[in-house]
Amino acid sequence: MFKKPIFIPIFVSLTFITGCGGYPRIVTYPFDPGGRSLNSFASELNPQTSGRYIIFTSDRRGSQDVYMFDTVTRYLVDLPGLNSLDTIVSHPSVSDSSRYIVFVASRQGRSAIFLYDRETRQSRNLTANLQAEVRNPTISADGSRIAFETTVNGQWDILVYDRASGQPLNIPQDPR
Repeated sequence: MFKKPIFIPIFVSLTFITGCGGYPRIVTYPFDPGGRSLNSFASELNPQTSGRYIIFTSDRRGSQDVYMFDTVTRYLVDLPGLNSLDTIVSHPSVSDSSRYIVFVASRQGRSAIFLYDRETRQSRNLTANLQAEVRNPTISADGSRIAFETTVNGQWDILVYDRASGQPLNIPQDPR
């Protein structure tokens, strides 16, 4: 018995291969040996995206600092007052509006979670009164909540803080 071959148009096949609407896409940005773009000779760590921005840490100036890259203009965004030579920063996260950035800052062997407001150009230590280790902060899309890991109970647990008050939120332990 003779079977007819199945004909699938090429554009349909390509849709299956590339996904809906052409995603995922590979986007490349130029290498800049001067360290003024996204990629450089230095270590680029902990990248996260939010809207048109990519936030990451890099040691391109001799200390580990937070950088923000604008994918539309293809330039680094100035973050005045955020980085300092005596502080090592890691794990930045940015709100969808890109106004708020949270990160871990380590100074003299002590780590803390900081919130940076791009509008006021001010940083605030959210965990100054917390006698525990902290790591891996993230900020909600709307910038209202900050979650991070802490050893306040002798093990790694998650705390959620309100951005405006800088205080922990009372989240029930029983999810029912």
